[in-house]
Amino acid sequence: MPDKPIQIRAKHTLGVTTVRALIAHPMSDGRSNSGNKETAGTPHYIQELTCRLGEETILSALWGSDIAKDPFLGFTFKGGAKGETIRLSWVDNRGERGSIETVIA
Repeated sequence: MPDKPIQIRAKHTLGVTTVRALIAHPMSDGRSNSGNKETAGTPHYIQELTCRLGEETILSALWGSDIAKDPFLGFTFKGGAKGETIRLSWVDNRGERGSIETVIA
């Protein structure tokens, strides 16, 4: 996996928090469209993604192999406050994990 698997930003404006994240992940479905036999037949994709504000889950997603490589995730929610911490984490079909925390600006 890349050195920086997730880049994340969170901003609070007028009672709404906007979260944007870029997740570096191959998201391969196992089919060899590019002719790369090394990755053919070995699916590798994020299965579960969770975003938490403190101890509260604010987003939970189940993904599959149809999500594009290096997916971008953007969402908004009512609440949150400047200075609070948001944690984004994922688990893929091979058991690999990634997570990051950011403070709402």
